[in-house]
Amino acid sequence: MAKGRELKGRIKSVEGTRKITRTMEMVATSKLKRAQDRVVAARPYATSLAQVIADLYTPELAERFPLLRQPAATGPSGGRAAVLLLTSNRGLAGAFNSNLIREARSLIERLERSGAAVDVHVVGRKGIGYFRYTGRPLATQRTDIGDRPTAEHASELVQDVMRDFIARRLDAVYVVYAKFNSAISTPPVSEMVLPVTPPERKGPARDYILLPSAEAILSELLPLYVRNAVYRALVETVAGEQGARRTAMKNATDNAGDMLNILRRTYNRARQAQITQEIAEIVGGAEALKG
Repeated sequence: MAKGRELKGRIKSVEGTRKITRTMEMVATSKLKRAQDRVVAARPYATSLAQVIADLYTPELAERFPLLRQPAATGPSGGRAAVLLLTSNRGLAGAFNSNLIREARSLIERLERSGAAVDVHVVGRKGIGYFRYTGRPLATQRTDIGDRPTAEHASELVQDVMRDFIARRLDAVYVVYAKFNSAISTPPVSEMVLPVTPPERKGPARDYILLPSAEAILSELLPLYVRNAVYRALVETVAGEQGARRTAMKNATDNAGDMLNILRRTYNRARQAQITQEIAEIVGGAEALKG
């Protein structure tokens, strides 16, 4: 019955694995709901902020603000760009982190082919581990943001690159993150957050009473707009991570169930074969005694 004992051990092992993956699926589902709430809460503010900037923006005002300084149409050719990659600290989320890293690699290669020097900033252990493996030095790295990013985290991430951009030490800043469309659709995207691209005006311009002036208001709103773009990228990436982990753990649980069915059928067949053999041996022995 060595094979039967081996099968029972495998069945017990798979049952334990299925309990773990099912628990992780439930935890990811709970975290996904909270992450979705943060994404939904961030979007109306971002929309209103973009609308106000679109209404205030004029080419004359744009010349006075460094954050609106546009690079050449082909990118920061011959200049310097910063790429901020957002990944997770934990794995077991399918191809989530691999897709983000692939998107960042593609962006970096494209920028370097255009002649730009690229500084890489990474959030999350998975991204840091990849670039450490490839031997590429990182300008900054963070692993302390976790599942509940805040506006303060976004401000910390962007304040140095924003200062370098204003001082003309950087020509462009990109963020690579997971865009949260739904729990099963979180494609990696790269977005240029600096220089600020004026949002398109939707509908007729609103008649604002501006105090103290449009210039003074824009000087406050533009840095806020950049920080908000990074904050939205953080919360959408967290939501995407939990959605990907829930899907991966559900698939693992389903696969464990299928494997258990196969193992149990195999065990039952082996057990039945052994019983049949034992009965045949008993009958054969009895017939031998009669003879």
